[in-house]
Amino acid sequence: MSSNTRILLVGNGGREHALAWKLCQSRLVSQIYVCPGNGGTASLPKCQNITSVSPSDFPGLCKFAKENEISLLIPGPEAPLVDGIVDYFLEYVPQIKSFGPSKAAAVMEGSKTFSKDFMKRHSIPTAAYENFSDYDKAAAYVDLVWESHRIVLKATGLAAGKGVIIPLSKEEARAGLKEIMLDKAFGDAGNEIVIEEFLEGDEISILTFSDGETIKSLPPAQDHKRIFDGDKGPNTGGMGTYAPAPARIVSKETLELIDRTMIQPTINGMKKEGYPFIGCLFSGFMITKDGPKVLEYNVRFGDPETQSLLPLLENDLAEIMLAATNGTLSSIDLKISDKSAATVVVAAGGYPNSYKKGIPMRVSDVPSDDVVIFHAGTGLSEDGKLTTSGGRVIAATAVADTLSEAIEKAYKGISCIEFEGMQYRSDIGARALK
Repeated sequence: MSSNTRILLVGNGGREHALAWKLCQSRLVSQIYVCPGNGGTASLPKCQNITSVSPSDFPGLCKFAKENEISLLIPGPEAPLVDGIVDYFLEYVPQIKSFGPSKAAAVMEGSKTFSKDFMKRHSIPTAAYENFSDYDKAAAYVDLVWESHRIVLKATGLAAGKGVIIPLSKEEARAGLKEIMLDKAFGDAGNEIVIEEFLEGDEISILTFSDGETIKSLPPAQDHKRIFDGDKGPNTGGMGTYAPAPARIVSKETLELIDRTMIQPTINGMKKEGYPFIGCLFSGFMITKDGPKVLEYNVRFGDPETQSLLPLLENDLAEIMLAATNGTLSSIDLKISDKSAATVVVAAGGYPNSYKKGIPMRVSDVPSDDVVIFHAGTGLSEDGKLTTSGGRVIAATAVADTLSEAIEKAYKGISCIEFEGMQYRSDIGARALK
């Protein structure tokens, strides 16, 4: 393989910083352009932030890619994938490989109603559900099923990980339905809604590399979606993760079952229906008393799962990505560290509701080499000083021989971060340590 791979990485979150951090270590990579990047990617070797073109300006990105001899496009977030960035590059700069799915394949995340119907077509275990675009019919359904089981409300479109409501009463369910479908709390994402059976158990996330046929899955991670300790408060994009989830939560046998009967059939089904999946498939599962069931698909690396998983990956990430784009993923022997990793996210005060941006911040040196600070909502002021620029601002990731050690080190990493109003959970990984 060439040692002159030039990468265009689209995005500005913690996931993109983690991807750039890992790709910088590759012997195959000579240059990484991050559009628009953040305060963390700006300081990485081989990396340069690009703010002269918008991530949504596909013609501008193609022009930049041609002028800078890009050989690999990596779209980080879901929005450009759902909007068809891979198809656009294939049409206008076909010599550039893309690690990411086509617009047709990205509908698996872009529409929850589509993905639920896909699971039904391919007999992939999931929660019982119905789809609605009419508010009155959805409300009648809530009244009908509430007496028999709890439900989950999901806006069908993209909602930055926040379009899910888990009501505790029928009154809350009706209010949530109104919030999504009538009040448009999540914009057009709530034009259609999935109402599904509430599943009980342990939730895990599995990130899987695919070249359209072969799958190679990373270890299971557990995310912490809610803003406050004890899984209280509203949903967020993710306040922390750890990996791997212990065997008492998901056994090796269950993971093999998931790969064989759920993830591989998903990849096979997408190919059969004419939109093969190339990239990283993020599958959310609930491990119920009746076995694992798929909660949802995402068509890109998870955030903050990526921050915990990539430090455990011993392979060259660029080599895996290039193999996926070349259809040779079966030649890769995935090597995973036997250690544990934990990530603690620091958010702006007020998040996930309204919050201030542009707050000065300071990040001092981390306590040890096995702690990494991954930036997300950070930027540089005109005089080059670090400031906040988003809701989930920054995170500390640590790797150690045991999960409890990794968690302890991650919190020591948090002590290196300072800005006004910062908030974070103090119980990341607690479920695994019970």
